[in-house]
Amino acid sequence: MKEHGFADAEFIPGGFFSLYKHLKSLILIIPTLTIGIWEYTRHAFLLPYISMDLGNWLAPLLVYLVTMTLLRKLFALMEQLQEQLQQERAAKAALEERERVASELHDGIAQSLFLLSVRVDRMEQSHAVPMGELYQSLRKTVHEVNDYVRQAIDGLRYPAVPQAQPWMESVQHLIADFRKDTGIAVQLEWELSEERMTVKEKVELYATLREALINVFKHAAAVNVWIQGKDAPGSDTGWRCTVADDGQGFASDPLSKKNGYGLKIIQDRAAKMGWTFALRRENERTVLTVSRPDDE
Repeated sequence: MKEHGFADAEFIPGGFFSLYKHLKSLILIIPTLTIGIWEYTRHAFLLPYISMDLGNWLAPLLVYLVTMTLLRKLFALMEQLQEQLQQERAAKAALEERERVASELHDGIAQSLFLLSVRVDRMEQSHAVPMGELYQSLRKTVHEVNDYVRQAIDGLRYPAVPQAQPWMESVQHLIADFRKDTGIAVQLEWELSEERMTVKEKVELYATLREALINVFKHAAAVNVWIQGKDAPGSDTGWRCTVADDGQGFASDPLSKKNGYGLKIIQDRAAKMGWTFALRRENERTVLTVSRPDDE
């Protein structure tokens, strides 16, 4: 079993590992170099002024002072690098798992659903079955499930939050792409402190926003969308995020519908994260809310 630290060099980018090696070398060399310079200096220049006994007492004191000043900073930097390494490992493991799940979905469920949808379409073309309401409902369900599975595969293969840019910048890019692809206007009002969210919460909230926007595009027939993120009033850790649209709304509970996969995905994600989920119609707008309660 490997020790906790930087033993797994394959996980570390070249420059990152090189910096760690230099830090380790400095930490090992500095005390020895300090003693060497001190002994040379006192024997060459300070012997008439400092006795041997006093010099022997000053040597460990000098090493201690160097350790408490320079080496403490180096150790702090090493701890920071170690934390970055752990984040790199977690991100790498998460991406590998996402790719594995996406591959399994594509090779199994997605292929089967695609073949099923093709066969259903061929049945319609050949008039092999009566084209009744039940058949049309079945055909619609098959195609929608196929779309959602492929959407899930794309979401898994695309990093939930691009690592090369800040989280909020990723959200802004998501909204900009949505505007460009759909023509739906999106207004963003964001006052939610990122410090209140863990890395996992940022990933899941980003995925929730993406799923909510897709759901608006596919089902709401909306012209405008309003996204709002705020810290919970009077709370040190709670927050609330809402996605509202001016679309057609819903006559009954959309979560009870057979084709309400996107909303169910958001509801399940919120439940797993310990968030609260709400969906309501208010002032001719459909409002979806996920919120994190304050820590007990």
